[in-house]
Amino acid sequence: MSATLGALLRRVQPDWSITLIERLDGAAAESSDPWNNAGTGHSALCELNYTPEQPDGSIDITKAVTVNEQFQVTRQFWAYAVENGMLTDVRSFLNPVPHVSFVHGAERIDFLRRRQQALAANPLFAATEFIDDPDEFARRLPLMAAGRDFSEPVALNWSADGTDVDFGSLSKQLIGYGVQSGTTALFGHEVRNLSKQRDGSWTVKIRNRRTGQKSKLNAKFVFVGAGGDALPLLQKSGIKEAKGFGGFPVGGKFIRTGNPELAAAHQAKVYGFPPLGAPPMSAPHLDTRVIGGKSWLLFGPFAGWTPKFLKQGHFTDLPKSVKPNNMSSMVSVGLTQMSLVNYLVGQLLLSEPDRVQALREFAPTARDADWETIEAGQRVQVIRPNGAKGVLEFGTTVLADADGSIAGLLGASPGASTAVPAMLDVMERCFPDRYQSWLPTLKEMVPSLGTQLSNEPALFEEVWSWGTKVLGLKADTAR
Repeated sequence: MSATLGALLRRVQPDWSITLIERLDGAAAESSDPWNNAGTGHSALCELNYTPEQPDGSIDITKAVTVNEQFQVTRQFWAYAVENGMLTDVRSFLNPVPHVSFVHGAERIDFLRRRQQALAANPLFAATEFIDDPDEFARRLPLMAAGRDFSEPVALNWSADGTDVDFGSLSKQLIGYGVQSGTTALFGHEVRNLSKQRDGSWTVKIRNRRTGQKSKLNAKFVFVGAGGDALPLLQKSGIKEAKGFGGFPVGGKFIRTGNPELAAAHQAKVYGFPPLGAPPMSAPHLDTRVIGGKSWLLFGPFAGWTPKFLKQGHFTDLPKSVKPNNMSSMVSVGLTQMSLVNYLVGQLLLSEPDRVQALREFAPTARDADWETIEAGQRVQVIRPNGAKGVLEFGTTVLADADGSIAGLLGASPGASTAVPAMLDVMERCFPDRYQSWLPTLKEMVPSLGTQLSNEPALFEEVWSWGTKVLGLKADTAR
């Protein structure tokens, strides 16, 4: 998110002084690191929780369309960035990988058929296929077909337009562009405090983690894009917009294999339904990953728990985040989320063989010896104040103070591929006096800006074809 905002601002306001402060010694080593997330270029093609069934049996695709519209904005920015030398190595961060929804059992197959019909009526999802033929299933997903008893029917929604994204590589390239264009990057520096001055600017207190040396910066605008650590920093800023907000940390684990034969037999990201009682973010998926030029398979997620707000955070992060103004919100959520607590406890008790056993629903012939467990990134779910109670949210919240001098991003987004629309929102909210003058440049970056592409099929076809060509995605992903 921060790398994206920095690149956007550098483009529209090249004369501004911009400083990036990163507590770790390298870029994108927390949530954006390719092994700390599933790398799904989220466009709502395969996530079943984005297309809920209504009481009357209809399928509500509203959220899927919203998320896909966001992805289209990001995809256009990536294409612009490639054309203009901001992103110099496309294949290191973006690869075409089909996105697939997978179900079994007659009732869920019927749901999947109706889901495909609802989606395919929208231009953004027109290429979505419904597949229930076992032979076609086996042709497209050999690893999942091997050893499968097809007496229980299975079905797929198949979208060839999906992508696998290495957000670490993407972030590093965007930061590299910023630094080459004049941005100052301070690695190994930690923000210790933020205080607003009488003139509306911010004094940012910084500590060099290697030497212990302390320093200060003065900024007219601050963006807090610190992943799980954004909440404590926004609390330190004292802005009233952050009061009452809390955070609930949820860790993650995946199992992975680098076995070339297995990776060759499964070239897709395949999502299923979340287990009963589990949160939406826990939907199991078996993913092709392309990292450092090598193909891997990743399966999960499996939840973990720690009071840390970052993978390289502190065990005191959660208790220190509890304040008088958010205590009631956090307690009320704790009392009403017993199903989530029970789910987390069950996940913590899983052994590595248990995780491979869960994988066998997708790949029946999976062998324990081929798979290893890895720790994924740390997510802090938003607890939003709602009167005297709190509401646990699994999405993203952008907070900004009244004068737009500070903004921050809380929660776990539906893939950092929605970073561009989120950061454009920050720019519009925090720089209302400049945003109109920026629009011509922003529309060069995102030709469809301000337009719902699902309502403009001809424009969608135009920007989609342009992006497919510039990003070097397969010709058969064009509609």
